[in-house]
Amino acid sequence: MPLNLDDRTFYNTREACKLAGTNRHTFLRWVRQKKFTDVEHRDRNGWRLFTEDDVQRLKAHVNHIERISKT
Repeated sequence: MPLNLDDRTFYNTREACKLAGTNRHTFLRWVRQKKFTDVEHRDRNGWRLFTEDDVQRLKAHVNHIERISKT
């Protein structure tokens, strides 16, 4: 369930990944491999908090298609 603070909505990792169409393990691997820049917000326990912009950025990363040139 999203968290609302100061008129902003925050999602936890599971919720954000579900909205973006990926799973948590894939997201964490991308962060570890520096393929995706981690989110800026965390709660007092250190858990990630995704803003709507973070979710959209993750969704764009999930749907990114690269062209591989053949030589």
